[in-house]
Order: sequence, then C-alpha cells, then structure tokens
Amino acid sequence: MDLDLRQARYAVTLAEELHYGRAAARLTIAQQTLSAQITTLEKRLGVQLFHRDRRRVALTPAGEVFTTRARRLLGDARQLVDDLARTRTPVRVDVLTEGLTPSVLAQHLRAQTPCLPFEVIHTQGLDAALPRLLSGDLDLSFGRVHGLGRELPAPLATMPVRLEPIGVIVPAGHPLAAHDEVPLTALAEHPLLVQTADEAPEWRDWIDQAMAAFGLRSALRVRGHGRAAVHATVQARGYPAFGPTTEQLPDGLTARPLTGPVPLYPWHAVWNTTTATATTNRALEIIHAYAQTHRWHRLPDAPWWLPEADRAALSPRK
Repeated sequence: MDLDLRQARYAVTLAEELHYGRAAARLTIAQQTLSAQITTLEKRLGVQLFHRDRRRVALTPAGEVFTTRARRLLGDARQLVDDLARTRTPVRVDVLTEGLTPSVLAQHLRAQTPCLPFEVIHTQGLDAALPRLLSGDLDLSFGRVHGLGRELPAPLATMPVRLEPIGVIVPAGHPLAAHDEVPLTALAEHPLLVQTADEAPEWRDWIDQAMAAFGLRSALRVRGHGRAAVHATVQARGYPAFGPTTEQLPDGLTARPLTGPVPLYPWHAVWNTTTATATTNRALEIIHAYAQTHRWHRLPDAPWWLPEADRAALSPRK
C-alpha cells in the first residue's frame, strides 16, 4: 500500500494536539477535512489510530506505533528534499550593486522559491555582466540595455522590468533638502556629483544625457563602486547626486523626487536564451508578476523624461 505523507502528517499533528480543532488550525485546514482524512487513513490501514468521543481524543496502541514511525518518515522526507536542494546548481543572479531594483527582485525570488539555492553576484554594471551571461557563468542580470555603445549579442534576450523614477540625493542641510519635490531644471543651480563605475557605461550615459538635456553641470566626477560609495562622497563633499528615492540612506542624507519632468531609468532583465533553464524561466515569470503587481511598467501621470533611445523602445501602449 502506498502511504500518503499528507495523511501521515495529519495523524502526527492530531497525535500531538489530541484535539481536532487545534490540529486543524495548525494544519490550516477545516476540522471536517481533518476528520475525513483520518477516517480514510484508518480504513486504508485497516486499524483504528484514535479513540474519540465528544470529550477527548486518545491514541490507540496502533496509533502509538503509527505516529512514532510516521514522525521518522516525515523527518526523512524533509531531509531528502533538503539534500536534493543542495545538489541543485544555484541560480546565479546579478544584482549589479547593493540597494537597487535588482536587489529587491532577488529578495522576492528567494521568498517565492525558498528551496532553490541562489548565488547573488555584484558585477557593478550590465556591461560587466555581458561576458558572464554569454559564457553561461551567469543566469540573469539587470540593467539599462541602451547606452552600452553597442547592441546586445544575439543570444541575449531582454524583458522590461521597471521604469524607475530617479531623484536627487542631498545632505540634510543642503538647500534642495528644504523642498518636498525638486524641479529637474532647478538642478542647474547646483552642480552635481557624478560617480559611476567603469563597469556601468549605461548608467554614465543616462546621467550624461540627462545633464545635456537640462543644462546641468558636474562639480565632481569620480569612479566608484556601489551606492554606499556614492552616499559617502555626497556626505563628504556636499554635492547632490542622482539616485533612487526608495533606497535606504545613512543618517545625514535625504532623497527628494525630481519633477517637471520626472526622469525615469528603464530596467530590463537580461538572460541568455541558449543556456536558460526551467528555473531561469520560472524566475522571469515571478519577476514579471511582481512588476505587474507593483505597476512598475506604468508611466507617471506627470511629464516624464527618458533618453531618446529608451523612449523609442517603449511599446505603443506606453
């Protein structure tokens, strides 16, 4: 006879609680369902596992034997699943650097697929991730697909993920911090810190195009990795810098949204179609559903700005 592990778990839980209501609550099923499943299990086994009446529930001698062995069986089943999970090749997800949209998505993927091993990589930019995607050393990356200075290689596919509003990061005592929203054109009066990594020409290109479009100036251009490095330089030098308004900031810094127009950064998921696995495709489905739920693809109702290449790539509905 094939033993149903679900019914074994029901019997073990009832043996621990000796109360149908409490056991059903632990199992998050209806009390009637639990009673029916225990009865079905007893019929299949040909023995009575529990004495029950209106006042109490008690194990029979057969029930003692069954639940003792069933606990071991359920423990072995859990160990089997854990052991198999450790044999899986991890999904290698590139989040570029800490504190950005890809980090949010990686956390969501972990929560949605707790049994799947993940390896999170920081390449610091999509340009640096491309060779690893092409070689199969990386399963999934993110970034702006324009501004790289070249077309993406043919095996790589992309999926729009987010049109993220970009704001300005300033020291708490900066004049711009006094405003709830900062007009993008007002940045012309405040030279900017421009800090980018060599691995991310797509971000540097976005900044350069925004500055050219709105007559902005740079006070300081430095190379550095990670949002923490940007925050430290803003604090040390006092210049405002472009950045997401949702990122966690250290004490002494604040973020203000930019308006009139709202500058947008277009995030895409990027993967290699020749090395993609069922797990990669499942991850993409989860990411797409998350973006849809949070309306990440929606354009602002207010005026907005994108570099021309990114604007041209928007679907007609946007």
